[in-house]
Amino acid sequence: MGIISWIILGLIAGVVAKVLLPGRDPGGLFGTTLIGVAGAFVGGWLSATFLDRPVDRDFYDPAMWVSAIAGSLALLIGYRILFGHSRERR
Repeated sequence: MGIISWIILGLIAGVVAKVLLPGRDPGGLFGTTLIGVAGAFVGGWLSATFLDRPVDRDFYDPAMWVSAIAGSLALLIGYRILFGHSRERR
């Protein structure tokens, strides 16, 4: 799989993560999209490193999609924990 495929996968994984974890994020759509792309890379790396399941076989491999969405969710949760209260209304 090439870098363009990972970016497309990350964009889709970011949208799915946002649907699964709705709410107002600091950074808006652009920040969520970047988190999705980074989450796809992190999820793929974690899957290959700790689960011994490399995900570079096929774009339609379910394990790749699950790892990309899980990585995006993890980064989105971490992002909200670190920066979620900076735009709090008073």
